[in-house]
Amino acid sequence: MKVDGDRAVAGGTSKTTPRQRVWREVASWMWVIAAFILIEGTVAQARVIPSGSMENTVLIGDHVIVTLAGYDAGIPFTDIHEPLWRSPRRQDIVVFRSVVPGEPDLIKRCIGVPGDHISMVGERVYVNGKLLNEPYALYTPSIGAPFAQFPPSGGALQDARLTPAWASQISQHVVDGELVVPNGEYFMMGDNRDDSYDSRYWGFVPRANVIGEALFVYMSIRAPEDVWDPGHLPQRFETYLKVFTDPGEVRWNRIFRTF
Repeated sequence: MKVDGDRAVAGGTSKTTPRQRVWREVASWMWVIAAFILIEGTVAQARVIPSGSMENTVLIGDHVIVTLAGYDAGIPFTDIHEPLWRSPRRQDIVVFRSVVPGEPDLIKRCIGVPGDHISMVGERVYVNGKLLNEPYALYTPSIGAPFAQFPPSGGALQDARLTPAWASQISQHVVDGELVVPNGEYFMMGDNRDDSYDSRYWGFVPRANVIGEALFVYMSIRAPEDVWDPGHLPQRFETYLKVFTDPGEVRWNRIFRTF
């Protein structure tokens, strides 16, 4: 009986007040939030692909893990970002903030790094005078090539797809018929060359806009393109639910595919 009484006393002294329990709960959630900010802001992010501009490398409905490590540090869901020490290499698949105001973040392939001289003739891309080996590039003759030659000149500068700012500036970066990538800037293109709105139309991507590099696909779901557009949460939620009733909508062969 004495032992039981001692246990009862010990148990009584270990009780916490409601206020202490509330503070413990708050503290635990603060750690969760801090971990989320650290991981989402500096380590990795999950992104879903809403368009076909990177086909057939990255498909509509691919869910991709993007590494930020060494590229970018910031506070999620804000404009507070700080570029770090890593920079994109030629032919890396990169996620970056669009240079076109109001446009969402983009995923493209880095074709030119600072100092590179770029030109294109038909389906051939030349970097520093050498033909770039691009087994990933997709061309669709039925859509038609954006430019017979790049950089454009003469009447091609009136192409309506060029942003006004880029149409007026592009000639300043052309030397001997080649586009020269300035310091701190990058030239990005989609692998689906005839169906990609990229640096050919709106110009270079500043290093400060780079978020990270695509690592691998962790999920891939067949669904209409507009399901993955920003603001279509009900349709997206319905698509995720459908996976449980129709697993065939998942592209199982793409899960854990690396880039």
